[in-house]
Amino acid sequence: MSVPPDSPTLETATFAAGCFWGVEATFRRLAGVKSTQVGYIGGPLAKPTYEQVCTDRTGHAEAVEVIFDPKVVSFHDLLEVFWQNHNPTTLNRQGPDVGSQYRSSIFFHSPEQEAEAKKSRDAAQAHFPKPIVTEIKPAQTFWRAEEYHQQYLEKRGLASCHI
Repeated sequence: MSVPPDSPTLETATFAAGCFWGVEATFRRLAGVKSTQVGYIGGPLAKPTYEQVCTDRTGHAEAVEVIFDPKVVSFHDLLEVFWQNHNPTTLNRQGPDVGSQYRSSIFFHSPEQEAEAKKSRDAAQAHFPKPIVTEIKPAQTFWRAEEYHQQYLEKRGLASCHI
């Protein structure tokens, strides 16, 4: 679902911050976010399934791809939401969810996003007593998760996960 070539005003951002259900719900509520999808990124296995990713052996993170209008919401604003809605100081874990698939990551789509992510991480560190362990890496192939994971919380009338 990356930005189509005929949509030059839209941009893509990809975040991993624990279980993708709650992360997606958080970003979907923002003005300027045109669409989201949950999936897997960061591992070498092509077309991983949820069951494979849950083994913690594929190298993938559960992530959310966000298509946004930078005229309405900036990448900087998305980063602020990212830092405020998970604990970036816990390695491979968010709340009760443990494993590298739950790691904190920003997958950048341009040199500008990389620079902004690093600057934002450094500024966010002042708000956390422990070191931020969020990885900042180039975006790779994003594998869309199974349909039942898309907008999971919305389909069930829920606003957030346990975190």
